Amino acid sequence: MGESPTEAGLLTEVFRRLHDAFGPQHWWPGDGPFEVMVGAVLTQNTNWGNVERAIENLKKAGALAPAAIHGMSRERLAGLIRPAGYFNVKAERLKSLVGFLVGRYSGRVSRMKRVGTERLRRQLLEVKGVGPETADSILLYALERPVFVIDAYTKRVLSRHGIMDASASYDRFQELFHASLPGDVRLFNEYHALLVRLGKDFCRPRPRCERCPLSGLPS
Repeated sequence: MGESPTEAGLLTEVFRRLHDAFGPQHWWPGDGPFEVMVGAVLTQNTNWGNVERAIENLKKAGALAPAAIHGMSRERLAGLIRPAGYFNVKAERLKSLVGFLVGRYSGRVSRMKRVGTERLRRQLLEVKGVGPETADSILLYALERPVFVIDAYTKRVLSRHGIMDASASYDRFQELFHASLPGDVRLFNEYHALLVRLGKDFCRPRPRCERCPLSGLPS
């Protein structure tokens, strides 16, 4: 009887299978880091198609910039991002995030990039409405830091394949990736995007296990 694979070996095999099945995902779509930051807030509890419509509204209004959102009324902002759902809540959260960017970094993402990852993550988590997943999405996709994003898709895939218990904390899931894989921005970016793709196409709440790329994964 062969030895059980290590966690690092399992995660490497998962990535290989998903990359072979789906190819590069080219994620996160966005014209620059600030747009990615806005998208990280708007995508909370909705699908990406709705986010795209909200971002397009901001662009048409000439409002996809820190100064524009900072100076805009919450009501006006909520109207523009209505397609993303929960628009009043998200308007408040966007105002908080942009207020942080303007107040601490003069509205310049380039200044954020000068700050160390751990310190910047702590600062982001202090912003109202920014939880670990949103903060880490900003760090990885907007600021290109090697921080793995944990979302519902990631938890579902790993727990169903016995790699991690579904009840484990966000930090525990993240520690698994950080301890098992090289801390590489491009790898983390692609891996997370592939897990999202798998979660949407196969590992749904009601799974479609037939023809799943992870079928027969060793445990």
